[in-house]
Amino acid sequence: MKVAEIMNTDVFLTAPNRSIREAAETMQRMDVGSLPVGDGDRLIGMVTDRDIAIRAVARGLNADTPVREVMTQEIRYCFDDQDVDDVARNMADLQVRRLPVINRDKRLVGFVSLADFAHGADNGATEELVRGVATPH
Repeated sequence: MKVAEIMNTDVFLTAPNRSIREAAETMQRMDVGSLPVGDGDRLIGMVTDRDIAIRAVARGLNADTPVREVMTQEIRYCFDDQDVDDVARNMADLQVRRLPVINRDKRLVGFVSLADFAHGADNGATEELVRGVATPH
């Protein structure tokens, strides 16, 4: 089974100059914990609810702080044509619950999360992924 078969294709790119308040409001509205950050159609980072809490709120930054100041610039991703078992193992090793999905032209085409594996992949991949992300750092 390929990632394209289980991924969520309803993704929203936020701009690096948007405020963390706007990013948090978008996350709330979309009921997600992270947003890909793009410059045009180029993926340049990820911002998570944890980034906002730890890198902004804990440091006393205000809500108008641009996303670029708190986003994670090192982007982990997978390809839409990759096998779900391989991606699950990689996510478990990285201890991440979600990954952006790109096509071979390096364009963002979706997102795959722990929930997608639970609903769409075989139990072996999901089981390994859950064990990996649940392991303490």
